[in-house]
Amino acid sequence: MLVGQDGIIIAADSQTHIPEETVGALASSIMGNVRKSLEMLKQTPLKQVTVEASQGKFFLTDTEVGILVVSAESNVNMGLVRLEIKNAASKLKNS
Repeated sequence: MLVGQDGIIIAADSQTHIPEETVGALASSIMGNVRKSLEMLKQTPLKQVTVEASQGKFFLTDTEVGILVVSAESNVNMGLVRLEIKNAASKLKNS
């Protein structure tokens, strides 16, 4: 899913039971809060936030066109997911 910084969905192909609008709004809120926190710590720019929960993981990646949101099962290989996210972000940048 690709979400604007304002939480508006740009593109989605979601297979979760959570409504896309909810995911978009939460992704925008989480990224905004983490970005402000990192600015206070002088640790910018924000690249990625990973949220791990009992039923899965969410990867929120800041790209030039918006926030790339990837949901995955809790037992996913995080290294492979991050590699795929890096490749997708690069394609978004070049399109």
